[in-house]
Amino acid sequence: MTRSDILIIGASAAGVTAALTARYHYPNKSITVIRKEKLVPIPCGIPYTFGVVGTPEKNLIPADDMFKKNNISSQIGEAVSIDREAKIVTLSDNESLEFDRLIIATGSIPVIPPLPGIEKQNIFAIQKDVPYLQDIINALEKAHHLCIVGCGFIGVEIAEECKKRRPDIKISIVEMLTHCLQLVYDEEFCLKAEATLKDQDINLLLDEKVVSFEGNDMVNGVKLGSGKMLDADMVILGIGASANTSIAASAGLDIGPTKGIQVNRYMQTSDRSIYACGDCAEKVSFFDGKPTALKLASIATMEARVAGANLFSTNRVNMGVIGVFSTVLGDCAFAAAGLTRTQAIEKGYDVVVGESEAMNRHPGCMPGANMLKVKLLFEAGSQILIGGQVTGAKSGGELINTVSACIHQRMTADEIATFQTGTHPALTASPISYQLVNAAEMAIGKMKLK
Repeated sequence: MTRSDILIIGASAAGVTAALTARYHYPNKSITVIRKEKLVPIPCGIPYTFGVVGTPEKNLIPADDMFKKNNISSQIGEAVSIDREAKIVTLSDNESLEFDRLIIATGSIPVIPPLPGIEKQNIFAIQKDVPYLQDIINALEKAHHLCIVGCGFIGVEIAEECKKRRPDIKISIVEMLTHCLQLVYDEEFCLKAEATLKDQDINLLLDEKVVSFEGNDMVNGVKLGSGKMLDADMVILGIGASANTSIAASAGLDIGPTKGIQVNRYMQTSDRSIYACGDCAEKVSFFDGKPTALKLASIATMEARVAGANLFSTNRVNMGVIGVFSTVLGDCAFAAAGLTRTQAIEKGYDVVVGESEAMNRHPGCMPGANMLKVKLLFEAGSQILIGGQVTGAKSGGELINTVSACIHQRMTADEIATFQTGTHPALTASPISYQLVNAAEMAIGKMKLK
């Protein structure tokens, strides 16, 4: 039987980061990672394998190189059970591995709705599996009508990338909500995203729901709640993911209200020797401490850095998830951090909004210059930043990380308005019109009128 001081189940974003963090904090401990597949896709890169990246093999986490460089052992196999008392993990081939500390990073599995016809051929979910993703690409090469179910990030990114690979294919997206990306952006940002998709001849069916998949062995149509029938010889499901907790539940670990593995602020489960991080772990909101079902690679790696650092001594605390999102549709960036206006009002906040739009270079004739809009949401009484959204120039993808840092540090509008920024004509907006600072200043003006 092999023994490791630290054993990690899973080698996607959370598992790899947890292993590397544990090595940094505990250089003398032995570390072993169990991974089900030899080739592990980069989660956020999966939609782009259908278009600009080209193949799943070009979108892989370089785990072997990182493990070798950091003296981390890796074993391919499927963990099927945990004996908590004996501190043993058993694999599907009956091999056993002993541990002192265990991190569960088993990720998530795609939601597959129990709709009539769901078993038909050419209906795909998004699985983190290289051969399966290649099967999707192979089907895409032959399809004429693609229906994507779900107009969140996965849905819109897959739609664009499939259109790049197959400009002739007819693509429709079906969404139950009133707008695409509605769970992340305020309405004006959603409308801009919808217009960008429609400009690419992507058909949006909003306020609609799928009731069944039609056809014989292979899908040939999608029936909607309105009675409409869509032609579809291929379907991709992009309606979310659920925590993969089967091994944890079987071991008797507590499961939380959103069905993730229950953890405390140190990412410790109900067993003091076992930690969990990533999509499989329960999460709470940074804003009110209530359970949230957010699942993002950025959250997974943050949690992994907390779990990996805390295995033998408490070094870090998870203060709750903020939620930072970004994507590119056409040539336009869409990014958000924290609460939308709707979410903030639902939580009982009195919200003040500040907005600023300007070129992201100065002067505006500089190469790469594009308009960039920043919208910031503050709690009126405390003036603390609770949310922000960015759209326009692709530089917004990095600016939203600054917004997230301001939220995490509970900065006020005055503190952001007097924030010292580094600017350069070829890299940023003018210091006079810097959008982040000016949006805060606009909000302060509104607060003075309250």
